[in-house]
Amino acid sequence: MAGITKEQLIDLLNRDLALEYTACVQYTQHQGVLKGAMYQSIQKELVVHAQEELAHATALAAQIDYLGGVPTVEMPAPKTSRDNVEMLEQDLEGENDAISRYIARIRQAEELDLYHLAGQLRNILAVEQEHAMDLGQALGR
Repeated sequence: MAGITKEQLIDLLNRDLALEYTACVQYTQHQGVLKGAMYQSIQKELVVHAQEELAHATALAAQIDYLGGVPTVEMPAPKTSRDNVEMLEQDLEGENDAISRYIARIRQAEELDLYHLAGQLRNILAVEQEHAMDLGQALGR
Protein backbone atom coordinates (compact mmCIF):
# COMPACT_ATOMS: atom_id res chain seq x y z
CA MET A 1 0.00 0.00 0.00
CA ALA A 2 1.44 3.34 -1.04
CA GLY A 3 1.40 5.85 1.81
CA ILE A 4 1.23 9.58 1.83
CA THR A 5 4.35 11.60 1.05
CA LYS A 6 5.54 14.59 3.02
CA GLU A 7 4.81 16.79 0.00
CA GLN A 8 1.23 15.50 -0.19
CA LEU A 9 0.80 16.13 3.52
CA ILE A 10 2.08 19.70 3.12
CA ASP A 11 -0.48 20.26 0.34
CA LEU A 12 -3.26 18.92 2.57
CA LEU A 13 -2.11 21.06 5.49
CA ASN A 14 -2.17 24.09 3.22
CA ARG A 15 -5.78 23.24 2.32
CA ASP A 16 -6.52 23.04 6.04
CA LEU A 17 -4.79 26.37 6.57
CA ALA A 18 -6.88 28.01 3.85
CA LEU A 19 -10.05 26.69 5.47
CA GLU A 20 -8.94 28.00 8.88
CA TYR A 21 -8.60 31.47 7.32
CA THR A 22 -12.11 31.07 5.90
CA ALA A 23 -13.49 29.96 9.27
CA CYS A 24 -11.95 32.97 10.99
CA VAL A 25 -13.50 35.39 8.49
CA GLN A 26 -16.84 33.55 8.43
CA TYR A 27 -17.15 33.56 12.24
CA THR A 28 -16.22 37.24 12.35
CA GLN A 29 -18.88 38.12 9.79
CA HIS A 30 -21.53 35.89 11.35
CA GLN A 31 -21.09 37.30 14.86
CA GLY A 32 -21.50 40.77 13.39
CA VAL A 33 -24.84 40.08 11.72
CA LEU A 34 -26.41 37.55 14.11
CA LYS A 35 -29.54 39.17 15.56
CA GLY A 36 -31.86 38.52 18.48
CA ALA A 37 -31.66 38.19 22.25
CA MET A 38 -31.71 34.38 22.07
CA TYR A 39 -28.47 34.46 20.07
CA GLN A 40 -26.46 36.80 22.32
CA SER A 41 -24.66 33.96 24.05
CA ILE A 42 -23.60 32.20 20.85
CA GLN A 43 -22.74 35.55 19.27
CA LYS A 44 -20.12 36.09 21.99
CA GLU A 45 -18.93 32.51 21.52
CA LEU A 46 -18.43 33.11 17.77
CA VAL A 47 -15.94 35.87 18.61
CA VAL A 48 -13.97 33.30 20.64
CA HIS A 49 -14.28 30.76 17.81
CA ALA A 50 -12.83 33.29 15.32
CA GLN A 51 -9.84 33.88 17.60
CA GLU A 52 -9.29 30.14 18.04
CA GLU A 53 -9.46 29.56 14.26
CA LEU A 54 -6.76 32.21 13.83
CA ALA A 55 -4.64 30.38 16.41
CA HIS A 56 -5.14 27.16 14.39
CA ALA A 57 -4.02 28.97 11.24
CA THR A 58 -0.92 30.26 13.02
CA ALA A 59 -0.04 26.77 14.27
CA LEU A 60 -0.59 25.20 10.84
CA ALA A 61 1.53 27.86 9.12
CA ALA A 62 4.39 27.15 11.51
CA GLN A 63 4.12 23.39 10.94
CA ILE A 64 3.98 23.79 7.15
CA ASP A 65 7.11 25.95 7.27
CA TYR A 66 8.84 23.44 9.57
CA LEU A 67 8.10 20.67 7.08
CA GLY A 68 9.67 22.69 4.27
CA GLY A 69 6.51 24.04 2.69
CA VAL A 70 5.26 27.56 2.14
CA PRO A 71 2.07 28.47 4.03
CA THR A 72 -0.70 29.57 1.68
CA VAL A 73 -2.37 32.96 1.73
CA GLU A 74 -5.27 31.78 -0.42
CA MET A 75 -8.67 30.89 0.99
CA PRO A 76 -12.09 29.77 -0.21
CA ALA A 77 -14.90 32.30 0.09
CA PRO A 78 -16.74 32.26 3.42
CA LYS A 79 -20.41 31.31 3.48
CA THR A 80 -22.80 34.10 4.40
CA SER A 81 -26.46 34.46 5.19
CA ARG A 82 -28.86 36.91 6.80
CA ASP A 83 -30.71 34.03 8.51
CA ASN A 84 -29.49 33.22 12.03
CA VAL A 85 -30.13 29.48 11.85
CA GLU A 86 -28.59 29.18 8.40
CA MET A 87 -25.44 30.96 9.62
CA LEU A 88 -25.08 28.58 12.54
CA GLU A 89 -25.72 25.62 10.22
CA GLN A 90 -22.97 26.89 7.91
CA ASP A 91 -20.59 27.15 10.84
CA LEU A 92 -21.49 23.68 12.11
CA GLU A 93 -20.97 22.22 8.64
CA GLY A 94 -17.50 23.78 8.56
CA GLU A 95 -16.65 22.38 11.98
CA ASN A 96 -17.81 18.87 11.06
CA ASP A 97 -15.69 19.04 7.91
CA ALA A 98 -12.69 20.20 9.96
CA ILE A 99 -13.17 17.35 12.44
CA SER A 100 -13.12 14.80 9.62
CA ARG A 101 -10.08 16.38 8.00
CA TYR A 102 -8.07 16.57 11.20
CA ILE A 103 -8.80 12.97 12.13
CA ALA A 104 -7.41 11.97 8.72
CA ARG A 105 -4.48 14.39 9.04
CA ILE A 106 -3.46 12.94 12.42
CA ARG A 107 -3.28 9.46 10.88
CA GLN A 108 -1.30 10.80 7.93
CA ALA A 109 1.17 12.61 10.19
CA GLU A 110 1.69 9.48 12.27
CA GLU A 111 2.18 7.43 9.11
CA LEU A 112 5.18 9.68 8.39
CA ASP A 113 6.36 9.47 12.03
CA LEU A 114 5.59 13.18 12.48
CA TYR A 115 4.35 12.81 16.04
CA HIS A 116 4.98 16.45 16.92
CA LEU A 117 2.62 17.42 14.10
CA ALA A 118 0.07 14.81 15.15
CA GLY A 119 0.11 16.33 18.64
CA GLN A 120 -0.53 19.81 17.27
CA LEU A 121 -3.36 18.46 15.13
CA ARG A 122 -4.91 16.69 18.14
CA ASN A 123 -5.01 20.02 19.97
CA ILE A 124 -6.71 21.66 17.00
CA LEU A 125 -9.14 18.74 16.68
CA ALA A 126 -10.18 19.06 20.34
CA VAL A 127 -11.05 22.73 19.84
CA GLU A 128 -12.94 22.03 16.61
CA GLN A 129 -15.01 19.41 18.45
CA GLU A 130 -15.77 21.98 21.15
CA HIS A 131 -16.90 24.43 18.47
CA ALA A 132 -19.23 21.81 16.99
CA MET A 133 -20.70 21.14 20.43
CA ASP A 134 -21.29 24.88 21.01
CA LEU A 135 -23.01 25.25 17.64
CA GLY A 136 -25.08 22.10 18.12
CA GLN A 137 -26.33 23.39 21.47
CA ALA A 138 -27.15 26.79 19.96
CA LEU A 139 -29.16 24.98 17.29
CA GLY A 140 -31.00 22.97 19.95
CA ARG A 141 -29.38 19.63 19.19
